[in-house]
Amino acid sequence: MQVLQRSQTIVRYQNNNDKIYYGIVENDEILQLTSNFTEIQNNELKFDGVKVKYNDVNILEPVSPSKVINFGWTYAAHAKETGGKANLKEPFLFLKPASSLIPNQGEIILPSSDLTKQVEMEGEVALVIGKRGKNIKEEEALDYVFGCTVFNDVTARDLTKADPQFTRGKGFDTFGPLGPCIVTGIDPTNLRIVTSLNGKVVQDGNTNQMSLSIPFLISWISKVMTLEPGDVLATGSPAGSCPMKSGDVVSVEVENIGKLVNYVK
Repeated sequence: MQVLQRSQTIVRYQNNNDKIYYGIVENDEILQLTSNFTEIQNNELKFDGVKVKYNDVNILEPVSPSKVINFGWTYAAHAKETGGKANLKEPFLFLKPASSLIPNQGEIILPSSDLTKQVEMEGEVALVIGKRGKNIKEEEALDYVFGCTVFNDVTARDLTKADPQFTRGKGFDTFGPLGPCIVTGIDPTNLRIVTSLNGKVVQDGNTNQMSLSIPFLISWISKVMTLEPGDVLATGSPAGSCPMKSGDVVSVEVENIGKLVNYVK
């Protein structure tokens, strides 16, 4: 069995027989792997000889995390526009449940109007952790990042403003679009993020604008909870978050990674 020495773009998908695989994207094809995520993050990329067309399979969330960690108000302008505090010394921390995750092309289901009347998008870069870590030193933090993906931190803004903490406003089913792929070997500290609503750009930022650095965030959270391989760390949203309604199409594009597109219902 051939062992691939290097990968760039990794997807997780379901084939026509409902079996789930990881694969390496090359142009419009996927090189199917027999490796699980643990093997992949250890660079044991085993190609079984099968190639499938990208458009012929069901692309899933690129990883199945033990937890989705979210850092809020890491961009000063977004903190101000949402009633938060800019230039914090520590991030505003919250978690999203795994039940919130949906893949690229998945549907964001709006809760009934008696629960929330203001659902907004937040385009973000997300980190996928590659190895277990606790009390990580800031200067070593990026060594724990397996790769980067795209995240949409869908938010019931009226609830996050009303509640003492963010669990309800952030935790509805389908409020965590993630994907479509993981890209390895890129620097997460300088990536442009462009979010569009029905083709109109509403957010345009860069991770280099963050008031708290990504290495700091990784080190900081590892002092609170152990990071496990596959965990997702959403690094926060630039300014421009705005409401969505049924029928809208929202896309989050991050340079060197790709575009995450979802449909609001």
